[in-house]
Amino acid sequence: MTTTSGLTRRALLGAFAATACAAAPTYSQAFGILRGAGDVRRIKMYSGRTGESLDTIYWIEGDYIPEALQEVTLFMRDWRNNKMMNIDARTVDIMAAAHNLLDTSEPYMLLSGYRSPETNAMLRARSSGVARNSLHLKGQAADLRLRSRSVGQMFKAASACKAGGVGRYSSSDFVHMDCGSVRQWGS
Repeated sequence: MTTTSGLTRRALLGAFAATACAAAPTYSQAFGILRGAGDVRRIKMYSGRTGESLDTIYWIEGDYIPEALQEVTLFMRDWRNNKMMNIDARTVDIMAAAHNLLDTSEPYMLLSGYRSPETNAMLRARSSGVARNSLHLKGQAADLRLRSRSVGQMFKAASACKAGGVGRYSSSDFVHMDCGSVRQWGS
């Protein structure tokens, strides 16, 4: 759809999102970024581990859609043992807001969503970079990758949301996003 000025609706929404990101004064810069986007929030992901894909609208006109959030929870389960925990909608909002800022139609590749205590312990034994009390254990974090965007670009987009933790893992080619306190780490 094109406006009379020749700008596409997507370009207008992108400009609004960038403005909202800079102007929203509350915890949830992510919510500010998503405001004005037709009052619809959408998340697109795929998993190389399970072969599954997810493309769902999870929020419309001020309301989360419980069935869609359940789809997100199922999709972001611990793929090693199929254990699940409800995924915090704030994390999904941060992921969606960062994705909107990146202006790509490519879905995220989900590397890690919810982690069971068993999986987290196993990963901690293999790597010093896995937190004992990881927000993955609470369904409040995701490790994501995009082929069409660099780790630096993803890190900047997620950081611009000022709505949670953002970790840059350049050597492993992914970005961590969570709905915990606002903080940044990595290189």
